[in-house]
Amino acid sequence: MALTLYSEGSAAPDLYGLTRSELSGLIASWGFSPVHAARIWRYLYLELVDSAAAMTEVPARVRHRLGAETRIGGLTEAAVHDSADGFTRKYLLALGDGRRIETVRMRFTGRVTACVSTQAGCAMGCVFCATGQGGFERHLTAGEIVAQAVTVARALRQAREPQRLRNLVFMGMGEPLHNYDAVLRAVDILIDPAGLALGAERITLSTVGVVPGILRLAEERRPVHLAVSLHAATQAERAALVPAARKWPLDELLAACRYFCDTRRRRIFFEWTLIADRNDDAAHAHAVGALLQGLPAQLNLIPLNPTAGFAAGAASGDSARRFQRILAEHYSIPSTIRQRRGIDVAAGCGQLAGSR
Repeated sequence: MALTLYSEGSAAPDLYGLTRSELSGLIASWGFSPVHAARIWRYLYLELVDSAAAMTEVPARVRHRLGAETRIGGLTEAAVHDSADGFTRKYLLALGDGRRIETVRMRFTGRVTACVSTQAGCAMGCVFCATGQGGFERHLTAGEIVAQAVTVARALRQAREPQRLRNLVFMGMGEPLHNYDAVLRAVDILIDPAGLALGAERITLSTVGVVPGILRLAEERRPVHLAVSLHAATQAERAALVPAARKWPLDELLAACRYFCDTRRRRIFFEWTLIADRNDDAAHAHAVGALLQGLPAQLNLIPLNPTAGFAAGAASGDSARRFQRILAEHYSIPSTIRQRRGIDVAAGCGQLAGSR
């Protein structure tokens, strides 16, 4: 029986795009013992090597076949930008076809988080987002998504950092649910207990509100957390900020969120970019509080980060705190005011564009 491998559009399969069982099947199809697949997997995700030649405990004949017929990642580090805050590093990564994406490493007390991209560009067109302002180029493959996490993990290892990568957010360039199959395949690879072993409870997928994807996540009982970019509490206001709302209106989005919560028995994180004089006053706080009543929800309040294509400014700290108080006191909705990280190197939410 011929072996069927997951294909990402290349004659040479990307090892980062294969599950552990698929890697074993590939090695067996070459007539080699499956024990070599276990060693290769260890080299990829525990030793974090970047070439078949570095897998010195794998027999030479297997290494030669790997080098000739597979590839590893396909990302090249084009530049690294460190923020003055000392907590944020942005990687500019070149894809094999010359396109560029960005990945961000963030340090918090007791943890390191990687913010990874799922597409080169984005088709959703959110007006305040640099990625959306640049338009869509293509989906990333599962291997290219996994390679971003490995890039961060490898850099931590090489710097002899005391902490390893534990948290992952799909909040970089692109809409994850627009590239559903590749993103969830990457999740399966990243949570494999014999590999990077990221806990599913430490992975958050952020969507602008792709309703079919939310329903599919619920029905497939995927274990990741879900964050939904809301930004407005009426259909008209939301569609002005998030063009995708014209395809998936607010009432349909909220129905999908309720279905997700009921099916998965977990809360949803809603994200609200606070834009001065646009959606940051008391009336907006009351509107979103009423909208989310009955949902197990938490609201992340994100002061707008500057981008070249959107002229508005960030809400003040006083406005953010007032918004938070209204949610807590009138609607018992928990919220956090997101820390602004890496703004000086355009590494903040909505600033990634793959062009620096």
